[in-house]
Amino acid sequence: MSQRIRVLVVDDSALMRKLIPQSLLHDPSIEVVGTAMDGIIGLKKIEELKPNVVTLDLEMPRMDGIEMLRQITRKHRVPVIVVSAHTEEGASLTLKALGLGAFDFVTKPQGGAPGQLAQISTELALKIKVAAASGAPKMIITAPDAPRRKDTHGSATLPRHPSRIVAIGISTGGPNALQYLLSQLPEDFPGCLMIVQHMPEGFTQMFAKRLNESSAIEVKEAQTGDVLLAGRALICPGNRHIKMRRMDHGDVVLLADEPRVNGHRPSADVLFNSVAREAGNRAIAVLMTGMGDDGAAGLGAVQAAGGYTIAQSPETCVVDSMPRSAITRGFVTRIASLPDLAGLLQSKCIPERPSAEPDGELSAVHPTAEDGALRRR
Repeated sequence: MSQRIRVLVVDDSALMRKLIPQSLLHDPSIEVVGTAMDGIIGLKKIEELKPNVVTLDLEMPRMDGIEMLRQITRKHRVPVIVVSAHTEEGASLTLKALGLGAFDFVTKPQGGAPGQLAQISTELALKIKVAAASGAPKMIITAPDAPRRKDTHGSATLPRHPSRIVAIGISTGGPNALQYLLSQLPEDFPGCLMIVQHMPEGFTQMFAKRLNESSAIEVKEAQTGDVLLAGRALICPGNRHIKMRRMDHGDVVLLADEPRVNGHRPSADVLFNSVAREAGNRAIAVLMTGMGDDGAAGLGAVQAAGGYTIAQSPETCVVDSMPRSAITRGFVTRIASLPDLAGLLQSKCIPERPSAEPDGELSAVHPTAEDGALRRR
C-alpha cells in the first residue's frame, strides 16, 4: 500500500481546523497529521510532523500566512495550498501568495454549508494530491519591470485590427506564468489575446488589474461586446465562458453562462472551439501550465481549422498535464518553454510572415531531448 499524503492544516479559525480535516476523511490517500492556529505554531509543526503538503489560511494573528509562506519557501520547500476567504481582501492576498510560490488555492465555503463543504473537499483533495506529486515548489521566473505603457487607446489613436487571435488556456501555476509572458510582449504587439485562467468569480478582475500594471500591453477583465484589438489581452471572468464573435465592425467578445465543460467554467475548450470557428487560420491556440485536460480537444479544433497550436514545454510548467494531454494526442504544432513563448507569439503575429516549418511537423523552441523526439505520425 502506498504511503498516505501527510497534510498540515494551518488556520486561525477553530471551525476550519475542524472542517478541513473532516472534509478530507473521505480520501484514504490523505492523512491530516496536525493543525495549527497561526504561522509560528505552523512552522514548528512542519519541523515536527514533516508534512508533504500544507494548507494555509492567510489572515492569522502573530504570524500571518504570507510571512509563513515566505519562510516555508526559503526553509522547507513544502508545497502550500492557500485556503482563501472569498472576499476582495482575500483575493488580493491570494494573488500575492501565488506570486510568492504557493502551489494553488481553494476558496473557503461561506458559512460552512454542507453543499459548499462537499465541493471544496473534492477540489482540495485533488489539489493536495497533485501538489504532493509535484513536490517542492519550482523556481519562480520573475518578470523584469515592464516599460511604461503609452496611452495608445485614447482618442488620438484609432483601434487596430489584430493580425491574429491568440487564445490561451491555463490553470495551476498560471498567475505567475501569465505575468511573465504578458510582461514580455511589446506595446505594439500585433495580436489580441483571449485568456481562460481557471479562477473563481471575484478573483479575475483583480488578477487582470495586476497583470495590466506589469505589462506594456492593455490587460482587462473581458466584458460582452469588448472589441478584439491589437495589443490587448482579455481575461475571462470567473464562472463565465468566453467566446469570439465576428461582427461587421470587428471581432468582439461574447460571455456565456452555459454549463461547465471538463468541470470548468471558464473552459479553455469553449474558447478554443470558438476561435477555431470564427478565426480559422488566423487563430493561435496555446495550452500552458495546469492540471487536467481542459483545452486539449479544442486545440485539435484550432489545428483542424488551419490555426497554429502551441504547448508550453512540460519542464517549465508547475503542472504539465494540460499541455501534455494535447501533445500526446498530436494536436500541437510547436512546443515552447515559458521564456521563449513571447518571442514565438510575436513572430507568429507579425502580419504576412511565412512559416519556415513544414506542415505537420512537431518541433520545439530550444528543444529538450524529450521535446525533440516528439513527432506527429
